[in-house]
Amino acid sequence: MDTNERLRKLLDERGWTYYKLSKSSGLSESTVTNIFKRNTVPSVPTLELICKGFGITLSQFFADGDMVELTPDLKQIFDGWCNLTPKQKQAVMQMIDAMKNDSD
Repeated sequence: MDTNERLRKLLDERGWTYYKLSKSSGLSESTVTNIFKRNTVPSVPTLELICKGFGITLSQFFADGDMVELTPDLKQIFDGWCNLTPKQKQAVMQMIDAMKNDSD
């Protein structure tokens, strides 16, 4: 799937207009419209802003499998996880495992 096809799919899945995408990404409506009307491939910085507007990462944008949307809660957890030491990550995983076992 090419970049513009993927963008159209994301718009369709969400029922978004070019206007909605422009507002959520911080890009001008004319920039977003030109991407689709002229079938131009956005630059990497523009694509990063679009992905941020959709609430996904560039990796998720280009992933072949099912996409997991990065909600604000998941982003907070992910950002926190990235700042942990390996020992802290291990402790968090042990706590999660313990919580899963308690709910069974």
